Amino acid sequence: MKKAICPGSFDPITNGHLDIIERAARVFDELIVGVLVNPEKKSLFSEDERVEQIKNLVRNLPNVQVKKFSGLLVDLMNKEKASVIVKGLRAFSDFEYEFQMASMNNKLDPTKETMFMMTKAEYCYLSSSSVKQVAMFGGCIKGLVPDEIIPDIMRKINSK
Repeated sequence: MKKAICPGSFDPITNGHLDIIERAARVFDELIVGVLVNPEKKSLFSEDERVEQIKNLVRNLPNVQVKKFSGLLVDLMNKEKASVIVKGLRAFSDFEYEFQMASMNNKLDPTKETMFMMTKAEYCYLSSSSVKQVAMFGGCIKGLVPDEIIPDIMRKINSK
């Protein structure tokens, strides 16, 4: 049984993230969406809010769990008995960064593998940061994020 972890900050989760999660859920017996707790990042949503949003969005995927974590990804993988990291790639610039991370994770634990999934062309420009910026300046974020979380994003943006 292959178990994988798809890690990220997901602040907010985008349609690109959700596409990678859904596709990875078809490849692996079990998939954990690991919501990173990063105290150095100024987040729009708390970790608990992001976990709840993602749980609601993947409720129709019975082999997907959502958990927050801090620290090293390989530690979470060992705790969860997962062997594969799933990362989405949008462009070559993503590959450079993700290749460094995959190499470091492999150095920390050579039994763990990283699998890269190419994003669909319609999401290659999409990032959580760009979604927040568009929303902050009053632009339309429909089609960029799941419809269910648009009110949450707008509420957070308008309260800041």
